[in-house]
Amino acid sequence: PRMREALAIKATWQCAALYAVAFGGFVAFSTYLPTLLQNVYHFVQTDAGLRTAGFSIAAVVSRPVGGALSDRFGPVRVLRVAFGGTAVMAVVLAFQPPAELPAGVSFVLMAFFLGLGTGGVFALVARLVEPSRVGTVTGLVGAAGGLGGYFPPLVMGAVFTATASYTLGYVLLAATAATALLYTSRTLSLIHI
Repeated sequence: PRMREALAIKATWQCAALYAVAFGGFVAFSTYLPTLLQNVYHFVQTDAGLRTAGFSIAAVVSRPVGGALSDRFGPVRVLRVAFGGTAVMAVVLAFQPPAELPAGVSFVLMAFFLGLGTGGVFALVARLVEPSRVGTVTGLVGAAGGLGGYFPPLVMGAVFTATASYTLGYVLLAATAATALLYTSRTLSLIHI
């Protein structure tokens, strides 16, 4: 019954969609980045794995930063920066820049922005949902993030198979992040949080 009640709350769906982009993006890149680095930059598996670990660490470290910044400046502002930054980094990576600089920096910055977003979404849940339902809603939102991480690797793999390039995949990521940014700016800004 509590899950049914939580699913009837508009904020559950709003935050689930945003978390599917933020955490889903992190999960997707953490899963698929070694393959991408091998295909595009011809790193051996161990080097690709080390760079993926750096990506993951950047996202994990920035998650509590996103929460702390949300407490200070509000989750909507943090989410604007997170989704805007993710969109910009996806566009940069779509041009397949050289390895390390600027590609490596772009991947780390993307991880940082996605981590900020994950912290921001949970801060948003706390602002939008009454305390007695926060646990159930965050559970559902977290599940949406896991599902959000499932599809991008499939899309990136299909795009690479069809075009021998990841450009379209990055463009789709940029469009998704820009849509999340637009939604956050237009819809959630009206709530004054």
